[in-house]
Amino acid sequence: MKSQDIRKAYLQFFESKGHLIVPSAPIVLKDDPTLMFNNSGMAQFKEYFLGNGTPKSQRIADTQKCLRVSGKHNDLEDVGFDTYHHTMFEMLGNWSFGDYFKKEALAWAWEFLTEVLKLDKDRLYVSVFEGNPAENVPFDQEAFDIWKQYVPEDRIILGNKKDNFWEMGDQGPCGPCSEIHIDLRTDAERAAVSGRSLVNADHPQVVEIWNNVFMEFNRKADGSLEKLPAQHVDTGMGFERLCMAMQNVTSNYDTDVFTPLIAKIEEITGLKYTSNEVKDITEEQNKTNIAIRVIVDHVRAVAFAIADGQLPSNTGAGYVIRRILRRAIRYGFTFLNTKEPFINKLVAVLADQMGEFFPEIKSQQQLVTNVIREEEASFLRTLDQGLQLLDKVVAETSGKEVKGEKVFELYDTFGFPKDLTALILKEKGYSFNESEFDAELKKQKDRSRAASEVSTEDWQVLIPGNVETFVGYDQTENEVKITRIRKVDSKKDGVLYQIVLDNTPFYPEGGGQVGDKGTLVSANETIDIIDTKKENNLILHFAKQLPENVNAAFVAKVNTDLRTSTSKNHSATHLMHLALRTILGTHVEQKGSLVNPNYLRFDFSHFSKVTDEELRQVEASVNDQIEAQLQLGEYRNIPIQEALAKGAMALFGEKYGDTVRMIEFGDSKELCGGIHVKNTSEIWHFKIVSEGAVAAGIRRIEAITGDAVKDFFTQQENALASIKETLKNPQDTIKAVVSLQDENAKLKKQIEQLLKEKAKNLKGELAAQLQEVNGVKFLATQVDLNSEGAKDLAYELGNLGTNLFLVLATAEDDKPMLTCYISKELVAEKNLNAGQVVRELGKYIQGGGGGQPFFATAGGKNVAGIQEALAKAVDFVK
Repeated sequence: MKSQDIRKAYLQFFESKGHLIVPSAPIVLKDDPTLMFNNSGMAQFKEYFLGNGTPKSQRIADTQKCLRVSGKHNDLEDVGFDTYHHTMFEMLGNWSFGDYFKKEALAWAWEFLTEVLKLDKDRLYVSVFEGNPAENVPFDQEAFDIWKQYVPEDRIILGNKKDNFWEMGDQGPCGPCSEIHIDLRTDAERAAVSGRSLVNADHPQVVEIWNNVFMEFNRKADGSLEKLPAQHVDTGMGFERLCMAMQNVTSNYDTDVFTPLIAKIEEITGLKYTSNEVKDITEEQNKTNIAIRVIVDHVRAVAFAIADGQLPSNTGAGYVIRRILRRAIRYGFTFLNTKEPFINKLVAVLADQMGEFFPEIKSQQQLVTNVIREEEASFLRTLDQGLQLLDKVVAETSGKEVKGEKVFELYDTFGFPKDLTALILKEKGYSFNESEFDAELKKQKDRSRAASEVSTEDWQVLIPGNVETFVGYDQTENEVKITRIRKVDSKKDGVLYQIVLDNTPFYPEGGGQVGDKGTLVSANETIDIIDTKKENNLILHFAKQLPENVNAAFVAKVNTDLRTSTSKNHSATHLMHLALRTILGTHVEQKGSLVNPNYLRFDFSHFSKVTDEELRQVEASVNDQIEAQLQLGEYRNIPIQEALAKGAMALFGEKYGDTVRMIEFGDSKELCGGIHVKNTSEIWHFKIVSEGAVAAGIRRIEAITGDAVKDFFTQQENALASIKETLKNPQDTIKAVVSLQDENAKLKKQIEQLLKEKAKNLKGELAAQLQEVNGVKFLATQVDLNSEGAKDLAYELGNLGTNLFLVLATAEDDKPMLTCYISKELVAEKNLNAGQVVRELGKYIQGGGGGQPFFATAGGKNVAGIQEALAKAVDFVK
């Protein structure tokens, strides 16, 4: 049974049981401050389990893209070494929100596996929670009795808290769970050793395929449990493992989820992957297999993350994606001998394979390919830099063991993995101190953990029930009551309080727009609200202190100055999006945005730099729309299909409900939850301040509006006045500047000519200083020239013979430069290399460089090191 058919069978089965089938949420979570990525099927439904929202159906089923590479759930380092861990995986799930419970969930799980998929019942084991008296949670007798109807008691296993009690996190909904495991070993292996003894023992062929979680408790901050108001079912089935069972193989990578990607790597590299059925493979083949598994797993995670809007970067979720991709590149570089970008070529295979069910990978295929290709090229260059640095480290090492701190420096600064370093060092006859490396890594992790440590207390509910509403589209000030509060303590921000209001005018951060700031005012005091965010469908107002009387009546007041400036920038973003699509083409799509009171930032897909003329056209188009005084058209809570029919743009990577809010300014129509001006004339004026690349195929524009533009124009006027004054107030300023440039160019030419003549004059002087060292004409000296003059002089002296070794130092404007020239005949005869020479000597001037074997230069920062560098030059010819 093909993987596509297995997925469809699952969803059709639960649809027949009254479940609403919903699409996968994006793999990247943009508006959940507690998670970077969707790491489980239940993540998108958290608010329903917490009682902060109402699902569109009490029964839901889906297949969810998940990513486990950080935090509590982190499988990254296992990926590739075994056959069943993944970074990205699909989680087939069926959910009951206060509807059915254990009886139906377990019965349907058994029916689907044994009657629909017809898996061998004798290969299945089930587990139930053994209970935990310390927490007053009893043995799950109900689940045990249900399972006795389907399986013999000797295949019902009692599991402990680690295996059979599922928790969303340190706090929140949790409950006992019942797992289903399958034994995929041969009949002979099963006869020799019971599968029961291998359940939850990390055996690669005795694996969990389905987990039924019975959400009935809430874990409080002090670790205690309380009953939830309703009982829920949260199930998850590993799609890749299910495919392994259905396709009669013993590795996820031998299923058709991965085999097309593996075949493409074999085609590109000329290497072969051996399936899990092949025994007694060589160590070399095992390394190849691991590398291929790493790459086919990681490309899925990276490709879907990019398609969902997360570009690789140096911070946050973007850093995680970059790290995953670099791990894949490094495995290819080291074990598959791939020195050119190739992982990007797998995206087309992935799009063909999964595009039917996940259309985003098909529609974003070109962008994903471009971004991965550029990342590959960049990291391969970094690896090359790392190799040069490693050479330097080896040269500075006395003995045969490199310090662990140095290896960690390579890892931390250049992303140079320690096992690659170990491999290269081994080839050179060196090793490194691994315990020192591990100590440095631990220090870094401890620093990172301490910086991100957050202690969150339980909610203190003042007004029970879901009474919180947002009124900020219509009001910036209104009377409110506090419904709940909690204290949050973090290393980064210190102690803060999160306050929830019954009807807040404060806009929570989302959709690129920053959260509102303002005040809560009572009869006796004023509390500053420093930020507003949304978490699990609750709008959280952050304050550094709580009111003395939290039960008092308050007036919530949004800072309207900040709100107004932000709304101008947000509306201008919509107008600019339309202008970009009109002027550059409809391939332009938003890939990220930031809207705050000071400026707007907009990332979009485009294949080349936006020209100055195109930027002028975009500016003019936006300002035309501002001058047209377009009235805001706002459609609240309209069906999403109706909004799309009206021409609204939906953004990839965003999660939309059945009803949406549409914002319209003339021809600009977008789905958006943000705050906007009532009329475009309020924006006053729009000015682009920068345009540049973010990643391959992604450009970024930063722009300003309103008062920020007025300030910008004032600064420009002041700058022009200063220039005029410097130029003695000419009548035509531009003409005066051009004249100054022409004069400067003439003087530069004259200086160049003088320096060339000076170099010729120096030629005879330096020729007399050449020394015979080991049969080589040698000279290392400092000259009073610029770098170009030194180059000319080196070539002039090079004409004197075929055995010249020359190092010239210059120090123009206190910037030291070393120039090395070696006769081509010497390069061949004595295996000398000018690039290697300047790299070594460059250390003395705190710099580096490179070039060709016969000519190379190195720049640095330490002029005082010139004489020592020149003194060491002779060592290369001795």
